[in-house]
Amino acid sequence: MKVAVVGASGYGGVELIRLIEQHPHFQLDAVFSSTKSGESIRSIYPHLHSSLVLEEMSVDRMTNGIEIIFFATPPGVSSKWVPTLLERGKCVIDLSGDFRLTVPETYEKWYQKQAPPTNYLQQAVYGLSEWFQKEIAQASLISNPGCYPTAALLSLAPLLQEKIIDPTSVIIDAKSGTTGAGRGTKPSLLFSEVNENIRPYKVDGHQHIPEIEQWSSHFAQTEIKVSFIPQLIPMNRGILVTIYAENMNNYTKVDLYNLYQSIYGKSPFVRIKGQTWPETKFVQGSNHCDIGFHVDERTGRIILLAVIDNLMKGAAGQAIQNANIRFGLPETTGLLLSPLFP
Repeated sequence: MKVAVVGASGYGGVELIRLIEQHPHFQLDAVFSSTKSGESIRSIYPHLHSSLVLEEMSVDRMTNGIEIIFFATPPGVSSKWVPTLLERGKCVIDLSGDFRLTVPETYEKWYQKQAPPTNYLQQAVYGLSEWFQKEIAQASLISNPGCYPTAALLSLAPLLQEKIIDPTSVIIDAKSGTTGAGRGTKPSLLFSEVNENIRPYKVDGHQHIPEIEQWSSHFAQTEIKVSFIPQLIPMNRGILVTIYAENMNNYTKVDLYNLYQSIYGKSPFVRIKGQTWPETKFVQGSNHCDIGFHVDERTGRIILLAVIDNLMKGAAGQAIQNANIRFGLPETTGLLLSPLFP
C-alpha cells in the first residue's frame, strides 16, 4: 500500500518514515512539508534510506494512488485538509490534536484555533489501539492519541472501568524528553537551557488535559477532572507518568496485577511489571508501554507508573499500529523492535 507523510520534516514525521521504510506492506510514496519543500528528506535526515523530495501539500498529489495519509503536523493543519481527503475515499491517521476532542468549544478553548466541523469530530475514531480496535478497523479517520494521554490512559483505564479508584482524586505527574516539544528552535530548548535542569511547564493548563479528561470520563462513565503537571527533563526520548489516586476497594498489588494481566495479557505492546519498576530506558525506540503499580496501605492510595517512548507509542509507533489494525494486518507488523539499550 502506498502511503504519504505530511509534516515529514518534524520528529514525528521522520519517525514515521523510519518505520514505514522497514514495513513489509507499506511503501512510502510521498512526503510533504510546508517549510522544507524542494529539499531531499535525506539532506535533512541523512540516516534515512529514502531519497524522496519533500513536496508542497496538494490534494491531487495526496490522493494520486495513495491509500493512507499520515498527518504529523501542528494543530490546525490537518483539519483544513482532512474533509477533502475523506471525500476522496482516503484513510487519514492524524497525529495532531485536531480530531481528539469531541466538543468544538473545548478544542477552541485549549488549542486557540478554529475547530474542525462537528461531523468530522464525531466521525473520528480515537486511536488508543488497545481499547478501540473494533472501531479503528472500520475507520476512515483515526485520531492518534497524544503522548501524555497514551501513557496516562493505558494505565488509568482498567482502574476507572472497574471503579477501583475515586475518580475525583486523580493526580498525574508527567515527565517528558525534549523531542516532545518538536523540532522548532526555541531558547528554552537549547542544550544549555535543558541540560542539568528539570522544568515544569504549562502548569496553568496543558492542551492534553481535556483529552485525558474526556477519555477518562468515557472509561469511568462519569465526568472526571484531573490534576496534570508536565515537566521537561534533559533527555531526548521518553515519558514517565506517575499517577496517584484513592483506593476505594482495598485492592492489593496482587489484585491489580491480575486485573491488568486479564486486560492486557494479549496486548503485544503493553507489559505489566510485577517485581520491577518501569524505566524509560527499557522502552526507548520501541512501541511498548510498561506499567507498574504500588498499593500504599498507609495512605490508601494506588500509585501507577507508566513509561513510553513519546515518538513511538506516543506518536509514530501507535500510528503504524493503528494502520495495521485498520487494514487487517497483525498489529505488530513492522513494529517488533527491541528497545535500544543502553
